[in-house]
Amino acid sequence: MNYEMEELLPIVGRLAERYTGMDSTSVSYEKAEQLMEAVLYCMREAELESAEAVAAQGTSARLIYEAGKAAVERKVKKALELHHGLLPEFSAYGNPYLEDTVLKGLPEFFQWYDMEFEPQNTILTLDYPVLRDLSPYTGIDRVYEFIVCVVLEQSFLQAFPEGYIERLLHPHYAEKADMVDNLCECVLSVMARYILIRKPLGAEGLLEEDDMLMKHRLEEMELEEVKGELREALKKFTESYCENSMEVFSYLTNAVDNVAVRIVSH
Repeated sequence: MNYEMEELLPIVGRLAERYTGMDSTSVSYEKAEQLMEAVLYCMREAELESAEAVAAQGTSARLIYEAGKAAVERKVKKALELHHGLLPEFSAYGNPYLEDTVLKGLPEFFQWYDMEFEPQNTILTLDYPVLRDLSPYTGIDRVYEFIVCVVLEQSFLQAFPEGYIERLLHPHYAEKADMVDNLCECVLSVMARYILIRKPLGAEGLLEEDDMLMKHRLEEMELEEVKGELREALKKFTESYCENSMEVFSYLTNAVDNVAVRIVSH
């Protein structure tokens, strides 16, 4: 977007009047800067939602801003719907960061998020680490992408029998009482060992001879072979047991590659 300051200042001025009750002269420099960021955020949101629609608006910054405000409202509504749809079968599987963020942090975000005067503010820290880099996003964009990630993770984790994830991750919790790791990556780390030694996931634990078998297998394999085998197994698993299997598989792919690297390097 290439707009002159002369086009943006009237929009910021009207926003400042709404913020102060028609007395825009009382706005501090910091608040004016925040309101400018709010205007630019909405304009970027319009462009993200539909570059074609933005082009069709011509050069009117005001129209782009109004379209962006509406786009922010729509994204908040979509995020709320996703969050509400997530809750009935949601489980944090013992991870306090995921539980606090989904059950406490997100409702507070929706309660206090200011779509008009500070849509760029994410408000909460989203302490649970998902498997996508959310650093380019702020405000509702970041929260929406976070919820999408959690929905995909729940689809994967709910494919396992009740109680299985907790049993699978018990050694991790024993080592890290305050576990900040991503749940899916932890599960994939354990699954990978079963996959590489051709042992059924339902089998009880990995034995000493299993470790030796995996060591021998890894000696015969290159990193790309390990990645390929784990990816293929994950693809079959998600196709068989997960809703939105292609999205879930795509989301988990980077984690599988990271797991492969760690296994080979150890």
